[in-house]
Amino acid sequence: MTGYLKLLGAVTASGLLGLSALPADALTAQECSAKYQAAKSAGTLDGQKWNDFRKAHCGAAATAPEAAEASAPTTAAAPSATSADNAVFPSAVSSKYAGESAGKARRHTCLDQYKANKSSNANGGMKWIMKGGGYYSECTKRLKGA
Repeated sequence: MTGYLKLLGAVTASGLLGLSALPADALTAQECSAKYQAAKSAGTLDGQKWNDFRKAHCGAAATAPEAAEASAPTTAAAPSATSADNAVFPSAVSSKYAGESAGKARRHTCLDQYKANKSSNANGGMKWIMKGGGYYSECTKRLKGA
């Protein structure tokens, strides 16, 4: 019976620790309300209601995509002659993936280029994913820096 109680105590403690690790980037309700009122008085709500505004601008998930979208270029993917072991990488994220998150857009752009390189043997001997960094790893590094 004491073993069961110890297990129950451990599970409870780990659950409480999990709850204490909530995102620190999320705004409190008061901060979000102040931000909403400021946007409302400035006339920049674009017809958004409170719940829509809160979901888009106040949660931890809302802060990361906004920053990623601002930094992700959305020009057409033109292959560049930059090479890591003679591999050809796209120079920018493809505009056909503009509706996706920045990470997915980079992945799909890299995959399109990888498939195109396969037919002309321009992947520099790299596989899509390899130990120590494959084509996907190198491609996303380059697109993040672009």
